[in-house]
Amino acid sequence: MRLLIIEDNKELADFMKTGLEKSGFQVDISYIGCEGEERAYVNSYDAILLDLNLPDKDGIDILKFLRSEHIETPVIIITARDEIEERARGLDLGADDYLTKPFQLLELRARAQAVIRRFNGRTSPIIEIGALSVHPASRTVTWSGKVVRLAAKEFDVLEYIAEKHPAVVSGEEIAEHIYNEDFDPFSTALRVHLSKLRKKLKDAAQRDILVTTRGKGYSLCTED
Repeated sequence: MRLLIIEDNKELADFMKTGLEKSGFQVDISYIGCEGEERAYVNSYDAILLDLNLPDKDGIDILKFLRSEHIETPVIIITARDEIEERARGLDLGADDYLTKPFQLLELRARAQAVIRRFNGRTSPIIEIGALSVHPASRTVTWSGKVVRLAAKEFDVLEYIAEKHPAVVSGEEIAEHIYNEDFDPFSTALRVHLSKLRKKLKDAAQRDILVTTRGKGYSLCTED
């Protein structure tokens, strides 16, 4: 899953990025508000971590702009402002959660996973599709209770496709959500990851469950 951090404190932003990437997220950073607003408008993120106290543009104004443009990406406000009125204002304007500095990285990760889960209409922290279970928090996968061992990027691909089930998702959409902005769109990496993932799932299920729809993309079929 791909996150955008809009935070002018470079040390804090870099710390958040490093910790979240260790948990499997792909993270882009904007240290100034206007740049972050443009990135959030142009790119598709799974969640945005938004500071309010930015030097060039208040985070509340960025939030108002995004919601006025019908960008529904979940937003977690991260700020030193702890007044109840500020929290209520942010939530009233469309923020999905609120985290006051200082905070623990473990809580930030959990809140990011929670807002993404709610945005995709899930209540359970585990994605279950037939005999397939995908555990985002532990980054593990099982088929009929047996562990399916995946490399990091293979897990990222499966998690995104499973999150969008039963929809068919294009390769471009998958790449946009599992790589950061440094990814080369002409790379064959995604095709390699899809191929390896397909084989591992087929070995576990004894049949193909990662389905390719020509001209459209990929989906999961766990039914016999």
